[in-house]
Amino acid sequence: MTPPFADRVKSVKQSDIRRYSAICAEMKGINLSQGVCDQAAPDVVKQAAKQAIDDDQAIYTNLRGTAGLRQAIAEKMRSFNGIECDPETEIAVNVGSAGAFACMALSTLNAGDECIVFSPFYSYHVNLLKLFGVTVKYVDLQPPDWSYSAEALAEAFTDRTRMVLINTPGNPSGKVFSEAELLAIADLANRHNAWIVTDEIYEYITYGKPHISIAKFPEARERTVTISGASKTYAVTGWRIGYAVGPAELIDRISVVNDLLYICAPAPLQHGVEAGLGLDSSYYKDMCADYLVKRDMLVETLRSIGFSPHIPDGSYYMLASFEAGRWADGSAATEAILEQVGVATVPGSAFYRNPDDGKYQLRFCYAKKMKDLEDACQRLRKLGSGATANAKS
Repeated sequence: MTPPFADRVKSVKQSDIRRYSAICAEMKGINLSQGVCDQAAPDVVKQAAKQAIDDDQAIYTNLRGTAGLRQAIAEKMRSFNGIECDPETEIAVNVGSAGAFACMALSTLNAGDECIVFSPFYSYHVNLLKLFGVTVKYVDLQPPDWSYSAEALAEAFTDRTRMVLINTPGNPSGKVFSEAELLAIADLANRHNAWIVTDEIYEYITYGKPHISIAKFPEARERTVTISGASKTYAVTGWRIGYAVGPAELIDRISVVNDLLYICAPAPLQHGVEAGLGLDSSYYKDMCADYLVKRDMLVETLRSIGFSPHIPDGSYYMLASFEAGRWADGSAATEAILEQVGVATVPGSAFYRNPDDGKYQLRFCYAKKMKDLEDACQRLRKLGSGATANAKS
């Protein structure tokens, strides 16, 4: 007799990102598939966490997070995002930005409710919504600038719409939403009484286009939850320190759900992130400059081997297209490249409403130490410009 499983997990499986990362690790290859951000964290962040451990900061924190971290987040939201928020009532520290999104969804959405998502999308957002029984409505983003149709967005709203999800800068596209686009979303959300949740985990990583938080606009302020965290900015993806900022009544519910699911985020690591939020602006400028060099290096490499990269305006991911016929599809390309040169990527189809939209695309992550990215680019160049197509395709 087969033991029973919940219906919600019967179709759950490991993502392509995790699967190819695991294979890559086993063969000691270079992982350009998962955004692990395997670079050194700032010394001030590490030292503050170490000091907190030495000081026995090891007990449960307030369900909303430590007071010091919430105060630092409030100051950062004001100075960087243009959002005034009360650290006592309008901020909740969560177990990563993913944990913040899970708590937000559980606090606002019932099974059968609809959430609007832009495609290509971050697959964890969509998979979590489906796990909770939420119906996902998609609005397609069109390359090269990943713009959306105003008509398509308006048509996506129905009487069941309870939320619209924004990811800016975006994963996997690198799209940075403009002020006009954000105001249009806010207008529709107001008309349909829908929540706005904006995942801004890559907010400090932009190339020439300014990051804009939708919650800074008065018309969006009272219906928006802004999600971010330390993972990408300070290269501490395994620390799992994220946060949600929004209206007090909703943050109160998010905090209680967070308490039920996780109790609290790791106490000593909250002190480390608090220290990071005090870094000088030069840290963020240097980080962006570093990623810009890496982005351009990868663009040049991909073009030299016959790919057409969609150059991102933000984040540290890049979708790149290859000619139909070179490989059967993105999965065949991923497996061939991993086997031939030991570099892991992700099939683009994993990020689209219609998988065929990404059939001949791969996603590359360039959040690597420079020497590792240089090694990856040298390996990729061995593929040539197309002559070494996968024999299995």
